[in-house]
Amino acid sequence: MTADTTAPAAGPAFGRSAFLGCGSMNEAVRAGLLAAGTPAGNVGATVRRPERAQELRGRYPGLTVLAEQEEPEANSKAAAGASVAVLGDKPAGITALCRSIAPALGRETVVVSVAAAVTIATMQAALPEGQPLVRTMPNTPLKVGRGAVGVSGGPGTTDAQVQAAAAVFAGAGTVVLVPEEQLDAVSAVSGSGPAYAFYLAEAMAAAGVELGLDADLSMTLARETVAGAGLMLAQERADPAALRRAVTSPNGTTERAIAAFDAAGLPGIIAAGARAAAARAAEISRELG
Repeated sequence: MTADTTAPAAGPAFGRSAFLGCGSMNEAVRAGLLAAGTPAGNVGATVRRPERAQELRGRYPGLTVLAEQEEPEANSKAAAGASVAVLGDKPAGITALCRSIAPALGRETVVVSVAAAVTIATMQAALPEGQPLVRTMPNTPLKVGRGAVGVSGGPGTTDAQVQAAAAVFAGAGTVVLVPEEQLDAVSAVSGSGPAYAFYLAEAMAAAGVELGLDADLSMTLARETVAGAGLMLAQERADPAALRRAVTSPNGTTERAIAAFDAAGLPGIIAAGARAAAARAAEISRELG
């Protein structure tokens, strides 16, 4: 099965969305959904602390937010009647969260996980038989509306249900539909990928200091260069190889730098890192399973 990169329209295809736990990832997805025009009254959320709930209600009038410290059954109450329930707990807490909301779920409620490495089979074992399930692999640029999200539907989950789950993310980034067995690879490329770009910026800044630049100046140059290059890559049909060639004049300074990267085996180093990330994701899945 190949990836389907057709992006769904932003906003769920039906009903109400519930975000169970508003950590940074769920917060980014929910913010994107609201920014795309979904009425706040069609979105619910749960948080741990009452003051956090009050903050979100003030920021998004009409948003229903329940605090677990005030209502121990907050997650079940939010999930009841929802068309899509997005699980925002850490990987180690997803199974317990599934068990806690299982009695409140409707038969057609699509349960969506944003937690890395928690397999569909692991979640199925903690949910009612036949519960529609979607596993996703989002990344942190969702926070700025430039995320990339891999989406996989579970057995028995209909295309319409997968699309409804995928549409929840469309307001905050690009959505690709992939088979579950490819999600570890998605994690290695886009899930961990922002850290690779940040690592590059760190290394560029350090190189500038080694060449005699002031540390703050070098960091500013590295940060803005990586951010600007990212915006160029975000243009429609942008090709990184073509963009690289456009900067690389024959026998120039950039060509010499690229040659040094190739001689050091940088492409192979990046590939090795991605393999290591994918292998670790598989290990975590086995540990949690």
